[in-house]
Amino acid sequence: MDFQNNAIGVFDSGIGGLTVLKAIHESLPHENLIYFGDTAHMPYGDKSADLIAHYAEGITKFLLEKNCKMIVIACNTASAYGYKKTMETAGNDIIVVNVVDPSVDLIVNDYAAAKIGVIGTKGTINSGIYKRKLTKANKTLEVVSQATPLLAPMIEEGYFNNKISRTIINAYLSKKSFKEIDAILLACTHYPLIKKEIEEFYKGHTRVIDSAETVAQTVWRVLTRKDLHARRKGVGTIKAYVSDLTPAFEKSTEIFFNQKISLEKINIWT
Repeated sequence: MDFQNNAIGVFDSGIGGLTVLKAIHESLPHENLIYFGDTAHMPYGDKSADLIAHYAEGITKFLLEKNCKMIVIACNTASAYGYKKTMETAGNDIIVVNVVDPSVDLIVNDYAAAKIGVIGTKGTINSGIYKRKLTKANKTLEVVSQATPLLAPMIEEGYFNNKISRTIINAYLSKKSFKEIDAILLACTHYPLIKKEIEEFYKGHTRVIDSAETVAQTVWRVLTRKDLHARRKGVGTIKAYVSDLTPAFEKSTEIFFNQKISLEKINIWT
């Protein structure tokens, strides 16, 4: 099989990365996709940097065994702490895309002298990666960050688009530091599931940036530049592996793709 027809590997700690997987599938329907959800270790947001790097290394080795031509880290915390280890493990021949840099590039290109809000897990926010990269690229940007640790588990349990989720979202976004922001970056791949609710909170006055969409656009551009688009006419396949098979994950895949996705539980840690 030609290398171009090999699958794109996507990984995350749980269901959040499915937003990235779906965005890539919609942007590049001819590509075969392999997803690994490390559900046994979710969430990554409260894990140490060394442990996250260890998980990233193990998942990368698994995706390499599946002959993936590209690896997408569909997790902000893993992008912050595991990108270097993923790059080292993948080697020079395999493209690695993280979720941080595409969003940083979009904001730097679209804004100057603006106030940007960033929300994410404790791990992502404590890493300081967005504020550091954004202000380094454009010193006129004011970046305010806030850890929103209740949002990811809330979404994992299916609590979104309801009174509970709106109450928690309002509590976080009503903080004084987030007043009069020009844009808010959803720095967790779970958060596109509550994008509509966040847009409703700001009543259209603040742009809500979805990292899943920016990553899909980056994947398309990189494949174009490297001439690595799949050479097939039909729709590509989607195969999902999980380290722990939960009813919530199975339900989420159906909600995301309007169809049953092939799920296989596999222990890559032994």
